[in-house]
Amino acid sequence: MSTDPSPRTLDAAALAHLKTWIGRTETLTDDLTAAPVRGLSATLDRDDAPPRAGTVLAPLWHWLYFLPQHRQSELGPDGHVKRGGFLPPVPLPQRMWAGGRLTWDPANPLRVGDAVQRTSRIESVTHKAGRTGDLLFVLVRHEITNARSLSVTEEHDIVYRAAAQPGDPVPPPIAAETGAAWQREVRPDDVLLFRYSALTFNGHRIHYDRRYVTQVEGYPGLIVHGPLIATLLVDLVRRHQPQAFVRGFQFKAVRPTFDLHPFHLNAQPSADGKSVRVWAQDHEGWLTMQGDVQLA
Repeated sequence: MSTDPSPRTLDAAALAHLKTWIGRTETLTDDLTAAPVRGLSATLDRDDAPPRAGTVLAPLWHWLYFLPQHRQSELGPDGHVKRGGFLPPVPLPQRMWAGGRLTWDPANPLRVGDAVQRTSRIESVTHKAGRTGDLLFVLVRHEITNARSLSVTEEHDIVYRAAAQPGDPVPPPIAAETGAAWQREVRPDDVLLFRYSALTFNGHRIHYDRRYVTQVEGYPGLIVHGPLIATLLVDLVRRHQPQAFVRGFQFKAVRPTFDLHPFHLNAQPSADGKSVRVWAQDHEGWLTMQGDVQLA
């Protein structure tokens, strides 16, 4: 189990300092090249036509771009960049992608070949006292534009928390719904996790370094990326509704998924066909992620 000396609580002065990050902005530019699209298509085991200029970028695949490319000397012991910069320097050691809300403009989808810009803003920094220490929630809003206009709007929820310690209470699991119309089993081996980490230039060691994740962070196995599970859930909808345009997606991470066992993706379309409830469950049937996809 982790012996990280970082604090489990934040005092008033620390919270006040972190809240000064509210309103900070960052603007990045990138080019939607074809190579990452080919790589993710292969990683998700899809049989897509080779992408070329003008190919519409699949929903959530913009996560292949605007990647953090910090120098090696700027990284912390967990593989993340050291705290500070655009995101607030939260001293709580564990950082997780807790969920998000996204909308896409059907009249202006992102396409391979586009030159794009992402403007990000820290919308809020919120404190909550948990049963095992403090939690800090940071909400970041991203707006992605191409040469035509705004294409994607995203709200990204990040949660920081203290490292787990022996004897900490564990939240009770939630049983996943059964009987979904569409289902798929995924076997999250370390090759899949490594490939997704490489595609997203994600150096966080919990996804590929088994010694670190078990001996330092205290988890039983490698952690499956939350964004990868979200991408797979939307991909399940795309496999059954290939002609539909995804105009919205909201999702929330509920429970970690580890690489030790297969997990299952589930989707249930609404009666009117305009939305699809999606959720993921682990090998024991516990809910790990839930969301809703809106179709145009």
